Amino acid sequence: MSGVVTLALDASTYVGTVAVLRDDVLVAEGDALMRGEREERLMPAVVAVLAEAGCTARDVARVVCGAGPGSFTSLRIAGAIAKGIALGAGAALYDVSSLALVVAGHALPLPVGRYLASLDAMRGERYAVVFEVQADGRLREVERLGIVGDAALAAACERLGAQAIGPHQLLDVAPHARGVARLIGTPLVRGVPLDTWEPAYGRLAEAQVKWEAAHGRPLGA
Repeated sequence: MSGVVTLALDASTYVGTVAVLRDDVLVAEGDALMRGEREERLMPAVVAVLAEAGCTARDVARVVCGAGPGSFTSLRIAGAIAKGIALGAGAALYDVSSLALVVAGHALPLPVGRYLASLDAMRGERYAVVFEVQADGRLREVERLGIVGDAALAAACERLGAQAIGPHQLLDVAPHARGVARLIGTPLVRGVPLDTWEPAYGRLAEAQVKWEAAHGRPLGA
């Protein structure tokens, strides 16, 4: 089977997801727990999904990694795997907002309309961006809300005519790498430099926040 092989992965939550596309067609997908395990499970999931698609890491021409925001440790693992495979295969590296993968990664295409995608930012807050599913099925970013509380989420939904979507929201949907199939070729999937790219964590890791609070200075200062 011919076609450009794209490996997509996301680990913005405690479940990492993997997908393989040929051109822009989804041919295999999988997932892996990212928390509470004795060993790292995302890379074995990548190998298994590639095998299901009938290829190996050497066949990959594009790697698309969920850029966050989300879980600091999980994002770092996914980012390291994405960069390692891109380097080894000589593949181009791309990133995509994990919030876009909340909407685009839904198992079934969503109806035309606006969706307020959000992910847990801890401390009683959520990362939030409003997207619009257009008539051709493409996704367009409407507004970035940043880090907000539940009241601001509800107000934004009313103001923009959007439905809340995300883990533990009205539409209870987690980000999934398969959403890349609906985003390839749009401005939401961006080419990034292999040597300097890192995920957009959204905020500092909890361990760093606690350290800085205890020591009264920024880590590394």
